[in-house]
Amino acid sequence: MKLYNKIDRKVLREQIRNSAEERVTLSFYKYAKIGNPELFRDHFYILLDQVGVMGRIYVAKEGVNGQISVPKDNFEAFREKMSEIIFLENIRLNIAIEDDGKSFYKLKIKVKDKIVADGLDDSTFDVTNSGVHLDAQGFNRLTEDPNTILIDMRNHYESEVGHFEGAILPDVDSFRDELPIVADMLEGKEDKNIVMYCTGGIRCEKASAWLKHKGYENVYQLDGGIIEYARQVKSQGLESKFRGKNFVFDDRLGERISDEIISHCHQCGEKCDTHVNCANVGCNLLFIQCDNCGSKYDTCCSTQCQDIIHLPEEEQKKIRQGKEQKKRFFKKGRAEHLLKKNP
Repeated sequence: MKLYNKIDRKVLREQIRNSAEERVTLSFYKYAKIGNPELFRDHFYILLDQVGVMGRIYVAKEGVNGQISVPKDNFEAFREKMSEIIFLENIRLNIAIEDDGKSFYKLKIKVKDKIVADGLDDSTFDVTNSGVHLDAQGFNRLTEDPNTILIDMRNHYESEVGHFEGAILPDVDSFRDELPIVADMLEGKEDKNIVMYCTGGIRCEKASAWLKHKGYENVYQLDGGIIEYARQVKSQGLESKFRGKNFVFDDRLGERISDEIISHCHQCGEKCDTHVNCANVGCNLLFIQCDNCGSKYDTCCSTQCQDIIHLPEEEQKKIRQGKEQKKRFFKKGRAEHLLKKNP
């Protein structure tokens, strides 16, 4: 039985973009003990493939973490498939705010060591003993308390385009990097209310349990993350304390929460919060680029990359050959080589 899609990604992307089918983008996660992740992965793939799910799901011994899209007509069937797995019954589904359903174009389920890379030894603390979950109203109220410390548990490129008022924004590339930095920042502040937030809640679930293990008693997290907060603010007519755009890990790369643009184009400095990946696949740098610079540089991060994309494909492959492909993010403080490339 085929348990993965062999069709070329470019073909799949065009198919989904040209399709008239209405789809719903959503995310979910659940910490649970999975004895055989490989077996679970195959079973889960078969269930979701039957109802046309597309997206990216990580499975580990500690649980599941998914960002997917579902055909609108199959949504209830999708819920039923999820409920066939006991620990996923009635799971929270974080529905995307801005969504045209074109966020994913195939189903990919991978077995990982962790559903979120955190660098923690889970055997040393109770990962289920997480912080108090706050709804949007409770979050607004508690973050107005002067005895509260609000921490953004996301990466720098996420918080750059959008974040909550008054939040501490650690300058980190990954969740793994952030945990020890946050611990140092909070040293001696055990009497404070510690409130954390992230995109959908999964990072705070682990981080809050870890902080409680380290002796912090008043630990809170935004239930459902920024996605659920935005939904509650809209449906309940609450004041939104979030400014800008919420970065998301699919082809959209962001969904607007407020009309404010709080970041700038990394090439010309104009106000902009549109993330793109450099069109040179050998670079693939994630950075912020305005429409004018996108046209000027052909969606490339530099003139060097712009020159490369106009070479024949075989020459481009030779340039990429032997280079290790890593995730790369624009970072002003640590990207001097890039700044020298940019006009």
